[in-house]
Amino acid sequence: MLEDYYSFSPYLKRSIMEAVYMESRINRHAKAIEISGIRQFFNRVQEYPEAVQLTLGQPDFHTPEHVKEAAKEAIDSNKTRYTPNAGLPELRHYACDFVKRKYGLTYKPDTEVIVTTGASQGIDITMRTILEPGDEVLIPAPVYPAYEPIIRLSGANPVLIDTTETEFILTPGQLKEHRTPKTKAVILPYPSNPTGAVLNEEQLKDLADYLKNEDLFVMADEIYSELNYSSVHQSIAGLQGMREKTIVINGLSKSHSMTGWRIGFVFAPEEISRHILKVHQYNVSCASSVSQYAALEAVKNGQNDPLEMKSQYETRRNFMTKKLEEIGIPAVAPSGAFYVFPSIKKAGMSSFDFAVKLLEEEELAVVPGDAFSSFGEGYIRLSYAYSMDELEEALRRLDKFWKKII
Repeated sequence: MLEDYYSFSPYLKRSIMEAVYMESRINRHAKAIEISGIRQFFNRVQEYPEAVQLTLGQPDFHTPEHVKEAAKEAIDSNKTRYTPNAGLPELRHYACDFVKRKYGLTYKPDTEVIVTTGASQGIDITMRTILEPGDEVLIPAPVYPAYEPIIRLSGANPVLIDTTETEFILTPGQLKEHRTPKTKAVILPYPSNPTGAVLNEEQLKDLADYLKNEDLFVMADEIYSELNYSSVHQSIAGLQGMREKTIVINGLSKSHSMTGWRIGFVFAPEEISRHILKVHQYNVSCASSVSQYAALEAVKNGQNDPLEMKSQYETRRNFMTKKLEEIGIPAVAPSGAFYVFPSIKKAGMSSFDFAVKLLEEEELAVVPGDAFSSFGEGYIRLSYAYSMDELEEALRRLDKFWKKII
Protein backbone atom coordinates (compact mmCIF):
# COMPACT_ATOMS: atom_id res chain seq x y z
CA MET A 1 0.00 0.00 0.00
CA LEU A 2 2.85 2.38 0.92
CA GLU A 3 4.69 1.49 -2.30
CA ASP A 4 1.55 2.43 -4.28
CA TYR A 5 1.48 5.79 -2.51
CA TYR A 6 5.05 6.64 -3.60
CA SER A 7 4.11 5.95 -7.21
CA PHE A 8 1.31 8.53 -7.15
CA SER A 9 1.67 11.95 -8.77
CA PRO A 10 2.50 14.91 -6.50
CA TYR A 11 -1.02 16.27 -7.02
CA LEU A 12 -2.62 12.99 -5.94
CA LYS A 13 -0.29 12.71 -2.94
CA ARG A 14 -1.23 16.23 -1.85
CA SER A 15 -4.95 15.43 -2.24
CA ILE A 16 -4.58 12.30 -0.09
CA MET A 17 -2.72 14.19 2.62
CA GLU A 18 -5.32 16.96 2.64
CA ALA A 19 -8.12 14.40 2.95
CA VAL A 20 -6.35 12.67 5.84
CA TYR A 21 -5.75 16.02 7.55
CA MET A 22 -9.37 17.12 7.21
CA GLU A 23 -10.58 13.73 8.45
CA SER A 24 -8.45 14.18 11.59
CA ARG A 25 -10.23 17.45 12.36
CA ILE A 26 -13.80 16.10 12.20
CA ASN A 27 -15.70 15.72 15.48
CA ARG A 28 -14.89 12.24 16.83
CA HIS A 29 -18.52 11.56 17.72
CA ALA A 30 -19.63 12.36 14.16
CA LYS A 31 -16.93 10.07 12.75
CA ALA A 32 -17.97 7.22 15.03
CA ILE A 33 -21.62 7.09 13.98
CA GLU A 34 -22.83 5.36 10.83
CA ILE A 35 -25.67 5.75 8.35
CA SER A 36 -28.80 3.96 9.59
CA GLY A 37 -28.83 0.24 8.79
CA ILE A 38 -32.38 0.67 7.51
CA ARG A 39 -31.25 3.19 4.93
CA GLN A 40 -28.13 1.20 4.06
CA PHE A 41 -30.22 -1.83 3.20
CA PHE A 42 -32.87 0.30 1.45
CA ASN A 43 -30.12 1.70 -0.80
CA ARG A 44 -28.95 -1.82 -1.59
CA VAL A 45 -32.49 -2.78 -2.60
CA GLN A 46 -32.40 -0.17 -5.38
CA GLU A 47 -30.29 -2.65 -7.36
CA TYR A 48 -33.40 -4.86 -7.56
CA PRO A 49 -36.11 -2.76 -9.24
CA GLU A 50 -38.59 -5.68 -9.31
CA ALA A 51 -38.22 -6.46 -5.62
CA VAL A 52 -41.22 -6.42 -3.31
CA GLN A 53 -40.31 -4.12 -0.43
CA LEU A 54 -41.29 -4.33 3.23
CA THR A 55 -38.50 -2.04 4.37
CA LEU A 56 -39.66 1.50 5.11
CA GLY A 57 -41.91 2.71 7.91
CA GLN A 58 -43.82 5.08 5.68
CA PRO A 59 -47.63 4.98 5.44
CA ASP A 60 -48.90 4.03 1.98
CA PHE A 61 -51.88 6.36 2.42
CA HIS A 62 -51.99 9.90 1.05
CA THR A 63 -52.13 12.91 3.33
CA PRO A 64 -55.84 13.71 3.93
CA GLU A 65 -57.27 16.05 1.31
CA HIS A 66 -58.44 18.71 3.77
CA VAL A 67 -54.90 18.91 5.16
CA LYS A 68 -53.41 19.39 1.69
CA GLU A 69 -55.99 22.07 0.92
CA ALA A 70 -55.01 23.97 4.07
CA ALA A 71 -51.39 23.97 2.89
CA LYS A 72 -52.40 25.24 -0.55
CA GLU A 73 -54.43 28.02 1.04
CA ALA A 74 -51.46 28.98 3.20
CA ILE A 75 -49.26 29.29 0.11
CA ASP A 76 -51.88 31.28 -1.80
CA SER A 77 -52.29 33.59 1.21
CA ASN A 78 -48.52 34.11 1.40
CA LYS A 79 -48.25 32.54 4.86
CA THR A 80 -44.66 31.70 4.10
CA ARG A 81 -42.74 33.75 6.63
CA TYR A 82 -41.06 32.81 9.89
CA THR A 83 -43.40 31.78 12.67
CA PRO A 84 -42.67 32.11 16.40
CA ASN A 85 -39.83 29.78 17.37
CA ALA A 86 -42.15 27.46 19.28
CA GLY A 87 -44.64 27.36 16.41
CA LEU A 88 -47.92 29.00 15.46
CA PRO A 89 -49.87 29.85 18.64
CA GLU A 90 -53.08 28.37 17.21
CA LEU A 91 -51.29 25.16 16.25
CA ARG A 92 -49.85 24.84 19.74
CA HIS A 93 -53.32 25.36 21.19
CA TYR A 94 -54.87 22.61 19.09
CA ALA A 95 -51.88 20.28 19.55
CA CYS A 96 -52.43 20.51 23.31
CA ASP A 97 -56.15 20.01 22.77
CA PHE A 98 -55.39 16.92 20.66
CA VAL A 99 -53.34 15.13 23.34
CA LYS A 100 -55.81 16.15 26.05
CA ARG A 101 -58.78 14.71 24.17
CA LYS A 102 -56.93 11.61 23.05
CA TYR A 103 -54.70 10.75 26.01
CA GLY A 104 -55.77 12.96 28.92
CA LEU A 105 -52.51 14.95 28.92
CA THR A 106 -52.65 18.60 29.95
CA TYR A 107 -50.07 21.07 28.68
CA LYS A 108 -50.05 24.87 28.44
CA PRO A 109 -49.96 25.98 24.78
CA ASP A 110 -47.84 29.08 25.49
CA THR A 111 -45.03 27.42 27.40
CA GLU A 112 -45.20 23.62 27.30
CA VAL A 113 -45.28 22.59 23.64
CA ILE A 114 -42.80 23.16 20.81
CA VAL A 115 -43.54 22.48 17.14
CA THR A 116 -40.50 20.77 15.65
CA THR A 117 -39.22 19.71 12.25
CA GLY A 118 -40.49 16.19 12.67
CA ALA A 119 -40.29 14.02 15.77
CA SER A 120 -36.64 13.29 14.93
CA GLN A 121 -35.65 16.89 15.52
CA GLY A 122 -37.68 16.84 18.72
CA ILE A 123 -35.64 13.88 19.94
CA ASP A 124 -32.39 15.61 18.98
CA ILE A 125 -33.09 18.89 20.80
CA THR A 126 -34.39 17.03 23.83
CA MET A 127 -31.24 14.94 24.14
CA ARG A 128 -28.97 17.94 23.59
CA THR A 129 -30.85 19.87 26.27
CA ILE A 130 -30.77 17.29 29.05
CA LEU A 131 -27.50 15.42 28.43
CA GLU A 132 -23.92 16.22 29.36
CA PRO A 133 -20.71 14.33 28.52
CA GLY A 134 -20.49 11.09 30.46
CA ASP A 135 -24.22 10.75 31.14
CA GLU A 136 -25.93 7.44 30.41
CA VAL A 137 -29.30 6.86 28.78
CA LEU A 138 -31.19 3.58 29.20
CA ILE A 139 -32.89 2.27 26.05
CA PRO A 140 -34.92 -0.92 25.57
CA ALA A 141 -33.61 -2.92 22.61
CA PRO A 142 -34.10 -3.91 19.80
CA VAL A 143 -34.86 -0.27 19.08
CA TYR A 144 -35.18 2.51 16.51
CA PRO A 145 -31.59 3.18 15.41
CA ALA A 146 -31.57 7.00 15.67
CA TYR A 147 -31.41 7.24 19.46
CA GLU A 148 -27.86 5.94 19.86
CA PRO A 149 -26.16 8.39 17.44
CA ILE A 150 -28.05 11.36 18.86
CA ILE A 151 -27.01 10.43 22.39
CA ARG A 152 -23.39 9.95 21.32
CA LEU A 153 -23.35 13.29 19.49
CA SER A 154 -24.32 14.83 22.83
CA GLY A 155 -21.24 13.25 24.40
CA ALA A 156 -23.33 10.80 26.42
CA ASN A 157 -23.49 7.01 26.34
CA PRO A 158 -26.45 4.83 25.32
CA VAL A 159 -27.00 1.76 27.49
CA LEU A 160 -29.05 -0.85 25.64
CA ILE A 161 -31.28 -3.20 27.62
CA ASP A 162 -32.07 -6.58 26.08
CA THR A 163 -35.87 -7.08 26.02
CA THR A 164 -35.96 -10.14 23.78
CA GLU A 165 -36.80 -12.39 26.75
CA THR A 166 -39.71 -10.19 27.92
CA GLU A 167 -41.55 -9.96 24.58
CA PHE A 168 -39.83 -6.62 23.91
CA ILE A 169 -41.32 -4.98 27.02
CA LEU A 170 -39.06 -2.97 29.35
CA THR A 171 -39.47 -3.92 33.01
CA PRO A 172 -38.61 -2.15 36.30
CA GLY A 173 -36.22 -4.99 37.12
CA GLN A 174 -34.26 -4.38 33.93
CA LEU A 175 -34.05 -0.66 34.73
CA LYS A 176 -32.76 -1.37 38.24
CA GLU A 177 -30.16 -3.78 36.86
CA HIS A 178 -28.74 -1.22 34.42
CA ARG A 179 -29.17 1.94 36.50
CA THR A 180 -25.88 3.53 37.62
CA PRO A 181 -24.94 6.87 39.21
CA LYS A 182 -24.30 8.12 35.67
CA THR A 183 -27.82 7.34 34.41
CA LYS A 184 -29.52 10.57 33.39
CA ALA A 185 -32.52 9.46 31.34
CA VAL A 186 -34.68 6.59 30.12
CA ILE A 187 -36.25 6.35 26.66
CA LEU A 188 -39.68 4.73 26.37
CA PRO A 189 -40.35 4.15 22.65
CA TYR A 190 -43.84 2.66 22.72
CA PRO A 191 -45.59 1.63 20.51
CA SER A 192 -42.26 0.31 19.32
CA ASN A 193 -40.34 0.46 16.10
CA PRO A 194 -39.26 -2.25 15.19
CA THR A 195 -41.20 -4.71 17.36
CA GLY A 196 -44.73 -3.28 17.50
CA ALA A 197 -44.71 -3.82 21.28
CA VAL A 198 -47.06 -1.71 23.41
CA LEU A 199 -47.02 -1.14 27.16
CA ASN A 200 -50.34 -2.14 28.69
CA GLU A 201 -51.82 -0.32 31.68
CA GLU A 202 -50.23 -2.59 34.28
CA GLN A 203 -46.79 -2.53 32.65
CA LEU A 204 -46.90 1.25 32.37
CA LYS A 205 -47.90 1.60 36.03
CA ASP A 206 -45.09 -0.72 37.15
CA LEU A 207 -42.55 1.43 35.31
CA ALA A 208 -44.05 4.63 36.71
CA ASP A 209 -43.98 3.26 40.28
CA TYR A 210 -40.24 2.78 39.92
CA LEU A 211 -39.37 5.86 37.86
CA LYS A 212 -41.33 8.43 39.88
CA ASN A 213 -38.88 7.98 42.76
CA GLU A 214 -35.77 8.14 40.58
CA ASP A 215 -33.87 11.30 39.70
CA LEU A 216 -34.14 10.66 35.98
CA PHE A 217 -35.62 12.24 32.88
CA VAL A 218 -38.01 10.11 30.84
CA MET A 219 -38.33 10.70 27.11
CA ALA A 220 -41.50 9.03 25.86
CA ASP A 221 -41.35 8.69 22.08
CA GLU A 222 -45.04 8.29 21.22
CA ILE A 223 -44.99 8.94 17.49
CA TYR A 224 -47.06 5.76 16.93
CA SER A 225 -49.61 6.59 19.64
CA GLU A 226 -52.55 6.56 17.22
CA LEU A 227 -51.62 3.08 16.01
CA ASN A 228 -52.41 1.05 19.13
CA TYR A 229 -54.58 -1.97 18.33
CA SER A 230 -54.99 -3.32 21.86
CA SER A 231 -56.51 -0.25 23.53
CA VAL A 232 -56.45 3.54 23.59
CA HIS A 233 -52.87 4.74 23.95
CA GLN A 234 -51.74 5.69 27.42
CA SER A 235 -48.78 7.97 28.11
CA ILE A 236 -46.58 7.57 31.16
CA ALA A 237 -46.73 11.36 31.47
CA GLY A 238 -50.35 10.97 32.58
CA LEU A 239 -49.50 8.83 35.60
CA GLN A 240 -48.97 10.19 39.10
CA GLY A 241 -45.53 11.59 39.75
CA MET A 242 -44.40 11.35 36.12
CA ARG A 243 -45.46 14.56 34.38
CA GLU A 244 -42.74 16.71 35.92
CA LYS A 245 -39.92 14.50 34.65
CA THR A 246 -41.34 13.29 31.32
CA ILE A 247 -40.77 14.76 27.86
CA VAL A 248 -43.30 13.48 25.32
CA ILE A 249 -42.34 13.31 21.65
CA ASN A 250 -45.16 13.06 19.13
CA GLY A 251 -46.03 14.21 15.63
CA LEU A 252 -48.15 13.73 12.53
CA SER A 253 -45.94 11.58 10.30
CA LYS A 254 -47.53 8.25 11.18
CA SER A 255 -50.98 9.31 12.43
CA HIS A 256 -51.88 11.50 9.45
CA SER A 257 -49.51 10.11 6.81
CA MET A 258 -47.47 13.32 6.79
CA THR A 259 -43.90 12.01 6.78
CA GLY A 260 -42.62 14.57 4.28
CA TRP A 261 -44.28 17.54 5.97
CA ARG A 262 -41.87 17.17 8.90
CA ILE A 263 -44.02 18.26 11.83
CA GLY A 264 -43.44 16.96 15.34
CA PHE A 265 -44.29 18.10 18.85
CA VAL A 266 -42.36 18.20 22.10
CA PHE A 267 -44.55 18.35 25.21
CA ALA A 268 -42.80 19.04 28.51
CA PRO A 269 -43.24 20.97 31.77
CA GLU A 270 -42.36 24.63 31.44
CA GLU A 271 -39.13 24.38 33.45
CA ILE A 272 -37.84 21.83 30.93
CA SER A 273 -39.51 23.16 27.79
CA ARG A 274 -38.03 26.65 28.09
CA HIS A 275 -34.52 25.22 27.78
CA ILE A 276 -35.42 22.86 24.92
CA LEU A 277 -36.83 25.90 23.10
CA LYS A 278 -33.45 27.64 23.21
CA VAL A 279 -31.76 24.68 21.55
CA HIS A 280 -34.59 24.48 19.00
CA GLN A 281 -34.28 28.19 18.22
CA TYR A 282 -30.60 27.94 17.31
CA ASN A 283 -31.14 24.66 15.49
CA VAL A 284 -33.90 25.47 12.98
CA SER A 285 -35.49 28.78 14.09
CA CYS A 286 -38.94 27.32 13.44
CA ALA A 287 -40.67 24.54 11.56
CA SER A 288 -41.88 25.20 8.01
CA SER A 289 -44.74 27.70 8.07
CA VAL A 290 -46.71 25.96 5.31
CA SER A 291 -46.35 22.60 7.05
CA GLN A 292 -47.52 24.19 10.28
CA TYR A 293 -50.73 25.41 8.64
CA ALA A 294 -51.29 21.92 7.28
CA ALA A 295 -50.67 20.51 10.77
CA LEU A 296 -53.13 22.97 12.25
CA GLU A 297 -55.86 21.60 10.01
CA ALA A 298 -54.86 18.04 10.94
CA VAL A 299 -55.08 18.50 14.71
CA LYS A 300 -58.03 20.89 14.60
CA ASN A 301 -60.35 19.17 12.14
CA GLY A 302 -58.69 15.81 11.51
CA GLN A 303 -58.64 14.17 14.93
CA ASN A 304 -60.38 11.12 13.48
CA ASP A 305 -58.27 10.92 10.31
CA PRO A 306 -56.10 8.12 11.74
CA LEU A 307 -59.05 5.80 12.40
CA GLU A 308 -59.50 4.45 8.87
CA MET A 309 -55.74 3.99 8.43
CA LYS A 310 -55.54 2.24 11.79
CA SER A 311 -58.37 -0.12 10.80
CA GLN A 312 -56.56 -1.12 7.62
CA TYR A 313 -53.24 -1.56 9.42
CA GLU A 314 -54.94 -3.83 11.92
CA THR A 315 -56.32 -5.98 9.09
CA ARG A 316 -52.84 -6.20 7.62
CA ARG A 317 -51.33 -6.97 11.03
CA ASN A 318 -53.74 -9.86 11.46
CA PHE A 319 -52.88 -11.18 8.01
CA MET A 320 -49.13 -10.96 8.64
CA THR A 321 -49.18 -12.71 11.99
CA LYS A 322 -51.45 -15.48 10.68
CA LYS A 323 -49.28 -16.13 7.61
CA LEU A 324 -46.06 -16.11 9.62
CA GLU A 325 -47.58 -18.71 11.95
CA GLU A 326 -48.60 -20.85 8.97
CA ILE A 327 -45.11 -20.58 7.48
CA GLY A 328 -43.57 -21.53 10.82
CA ILE A 329 -41.65 -18.34 11.53
CA PRO A 330 -42.14 -17.40 15.21
CA ALA A 331 -43.14 -13.83 16.01
CA VAL A 332 -44.53 -11.91 18.97
CA ALA A 333 -47.84 -10.49 17.76
CA PRO A 334 -47.43 -6.69 17.52
CA SER A 335 -49.96 -4.53 19.36
CA GLY A 336 -49.05 -1.23 17.72
CA ALA A 337 -47.17 0.66 15.00
CA PHE A 338 -46.98 -1.16 11.63
CA TYR A 339 -44.15 -3.63 12.03
CA VAL A 340 -43.72 -7.27 12.95
CA PHE A 341 -40.34 -8.55 14.14
CA PRO A 342 -40.15 -12.31 13.58
CA SER A 343 -37.28 -14.54 14.67
CA ILE A 344 -35.28 -16.20 11.90
CA LYS A 345 -32.86 -17.95 14.28
CA LYS A 346 -33.95 -21.34 12.93
CA ALA A 347 -32.33 -20.40 9.62
CA GLY A 348 -28.87 -20.62 11.18
CA MET A 349 -27.54 -17.49 9.51
CA SER A 350 -27.11 -13.85 10.49
CA SER A 351 -29.93 -11.42 9.97
CA PHE A 352 -27.93 -9.56 7.35
CA ASP A 353 -27.06 -12.70 5.41
CA PHE A 354 -30.66 -13.86 5.61
CA ALA A 355 -31.92 -10.52 4.25
CA VAL A 356 -29.35 -10.46 1.44
CA LYS A 357 -30.09 -14.04 0.41
CA LEU A 358 -33.85 -13.38 0.52
CA LEU A 359 -33.35 -10.31 -1.68
CA GLU A 360 -31.09 -12.09 -4.17
CA GLU A 361 -33.09 -15.31 -4.47
CA GLU A 362 -36.70 -14.16 -4.09
CA GLU A 363 -36.45 -10.39 -4.65
CA LEU A 364 -38.09 -9.66 -1.31
CA ALA A 365 -36.63 -6.81 0.72
CA VAL A 366 -36.83 -6.78 4.52
CA VAL A 367 -34.68 -5.06 7.14
CA PRO A 368 -32.12 -7.21 8.99
CA GLY A 369 -32.71 -7.13 12.73
CA ASP A 370 -29.19 -6.01 13.60
CA ALA A 371 -30.08 -2.59 12.15
CA PHE A 372 -31.90 -2.14 15.46
CA SER A 373 -28.88 -2.88 17.68
CA SER A 374 -27.00 -6.10 18.35
CA PHE A 375 -30.03 -7.35 20.29
CA GLY A 376 -31.94 -7.46 17.01
CA GLU A 377 -29.62 -10.13 15.65
CA GLY A 378 -31.62 -13.21 14.73
CA TYR A 379 -34.69 -11.21 13.69
CA ILE A 380 -35.96 -9.32 10.66
CA ARG A 381 -38.34 -6.38 10.50
CA LEU A 382 -41.32 -6.55 8.18
CA SER A 383 -43.25 -3.33 7.62
CA TYR A 384 -46.93 -3.73 6.79
CA ALA A 385 -47.35 -0.12 5.71
CA TYR A 386 -47.96 -1.57 2.25
CA SER A 387 -51.02 -2.69 0.30
CA MET A 388 -52.57 -6.11 0.88
CA ASP A 389 -51.57 -7.15 -2.64
CA GLU A 390 -47.94 -6.39 -1.85
CA LEU A 391 -48.13 -8.13 1.51
CA GLU A 392 -49.67 -11.25 0.02
CA GLU A 393 -46.95 -11.48 -2.62
CA ALA A 394 -44.26 -10.76 -0.03
CA LEU A 395 -45.41 -13.54 2.27
CA ARG A 396 -45.65 -15.94 -0.68
CA ARG A 397 -42.00 -15.24 -1.48
CA LEU A 398 -40.97 -15.51 2.17
CA ASP A 399 -42.77 -18.85 2.46
CA LYS A 400 -40.97 -20.16 -0.62
CA PHE A 401 -37.59 -19.01 0.70
CA TRP A 402 -38.18 -20.40 4.19
CA LYS A 403 -39.06 -23.84 2.82
CA LYS A 404 -35.80 -23.89 0.85
CA ILE A 405 -33.53 -23.12 3.79
CA ILE A 406 -35.21 -24.97 6.68
